[in-house]
Amino acid sequence: VQLQASGGGLVQAGVSLTLSCAASGRTFSNHAMAWFRQAPGKGREFVASISVNKNTYYADSVKGRFTISRDNAKNTVYLHMNSLKPEDTAVYYCAAKFPFRSSWYSYYEDEYTYWGQGTQVTVSS
Repeated sequence: VQLQASGGGLVQAGVSLTLSCAASGRTFSNHAMAWFRQAPGKGREFVASISVNKNTYYADSVKGRFTISRDNAKNTVYLHMNSLKPEDTAVYYCAAKFPFRSSWYSYYEDEYTYWGQGTQVTVSS
């Protein structure tokens, strides 16, 4: 699976932004998808994931503000980000894994097989 993330940018705190991750190469609908992010000087952290059967999971830091969704017809996963904060500033990466069950998800980056190149989100105060 090849992943192409897009939609990042420089925004002010409080606004909304939607990231997209377009997949190609294999059957997208059979893959669990996730978003991770890496802030300057920090390690990569889990943001959200969506399983094959469309269950969603969120990091506590984004729960209630971010929404992950997928459109299997468009081979795309989205991250809708509301009420952005300066601490959301990071490079956002999408990731994919062909799982052994449709409900599979993971918070751990090592368990994902495919990665996109990242898109920068900068939130100014």
